Formats: sequence, structure tokens, C-alpha cells
Amino acid sequence: MTAAAKLRNIGPKGMAWLRQTGVRSLEDLREVGALAAYVRVRRAGFKPSLNLLYALEGAILDCHWQQIPDARRSELVAQAEAAVALLPQPKGRRMPAAGPVTTTRNDEEDSAALPDPGVFDSVESPIEPGGDAD
Repeated sequence: MTAAAKLRNIGPKGMAWLRQTGVRSLEDLREVGALAAYVRVRRAGFKPSLNLLYALEGAILDCHWQQIPDARRSELVAQAEAAVALLPQPKGRRMPAAGPVTTTRNDEEDSAALPDPGVFDSVESPIEPGGDAD
């Protein structure tokens, strides 16, 4: 795709993502479809917003992405969510997110079992201040 050939509604970042997934022209996009192109971008590891999905549909229909009817947008979102849910999780994210952090406080009774911090003040250091540790 030349610099002059540009898809309607698609900015430079979106075009770069599409090129990296094999969609290089309006003909490619029409052949693949808006939903499949969006899923390709997600599968490649990019994190596009739903605006890219709407923009792809608008490019195919040759209209501004905001002119896509709400019913069609809802349909696209539902299909995209179903398709993205089937994608494998990115590497390094196989573990679930950490749970909430809790704070444990010691009561008066528990703190009596701890040694007095002043106990360690009487321990002498084997190294004299300013001396060598030979």
C-alpha cells in the first residue's frame, strides 16, 4: 500500500497494525471483513479499542464510523467479544490477577511475645569503627 492509499477512518497506528496482519488495502479489508481484521489485530498482541472495529466497518461501507447504526455496532461488539474470548491469553499473563491486599494488626497480647528492640543495642560489633576487618 502506498502512502497515498489510505483507508477511510483509519489512522497511522491502525494502518500499521493492519499491515502487520496482512491487510494492506481496501480490497484486503473487504475480503477479510471488519470483524476478522479486528481479531487479527488483537491476536497479533495489539490492544485496539472498539473504535478500530467501527472504523473498519465504516471503511468497508465508505462512511464515517460514527454513522454506523447502533444496532450494527452492538452486533459487532458481541461478535468481537465472542471471538476475542477464544484467543489464547498473551504470554506471561497465564496467572490470574492478584487478590486484594489485607492488613493484619497485632493486638497488645501478640506484641508482648516480640523481643524488646533495645535487646539488640547491647550486641557488640566485631569490627571496630574506623578499623580494618582483617
